[in-house]
Amino acid sequence: MSKTCFVYVTYIRSTPEKVFEAITRPEIARRYWGHENVSDWQPGSPWQHVRANEARTVELVGEVVEISPPTRLVITWGNASQANDPASRSRVSFDIVEYEGMVRLTVTHDELEAGSGMANGIQKGWPIVLSSLKSLLETGEGIDVFAKPRSA
Repeated sequence: MSKTCFVYVTYIRSTPEKVFEAITRPEIARRYWGHENVSDWQPGSPWQHVRANEARTVELVGEVVEISPPTRLVITWGNASQANDPASRSRVSFDIVEYEGMVRLTVTHDELEAGSGMANGIQKGWPIVLSSLKSLLETGEGIDVFAKPRSA
């Protein structure tokens, strides 16, 4: 099977520390993502992506591959239904660089199976999630990441 990669770069008027915290602190991620990223953030530790609702559904799982606060985080990423199959996981790298009074955040999601539902979902999901992160850090309010396009 062929693999594909998705890269998204955005610039945020914030600090590397605040961007890193927004990714790793559940109470902040909930505000722009509608999910919490839950881990103790140590290399090799499990990571869960938990829907921030009453059911607290674990939707994605993986492990922390690399962590260098506040500049880099690498995690594996897979559907919770495939938690026992590490080979089915892809990888996400968050690279955070101070950039003339702001931050350049590069999210690289690689090791994706080309044409898969996950690869297609990633291409739609990351832009809105990262736009919401930018909005939250710059204005104090995220956007609706669950919004759907209006019919023409």
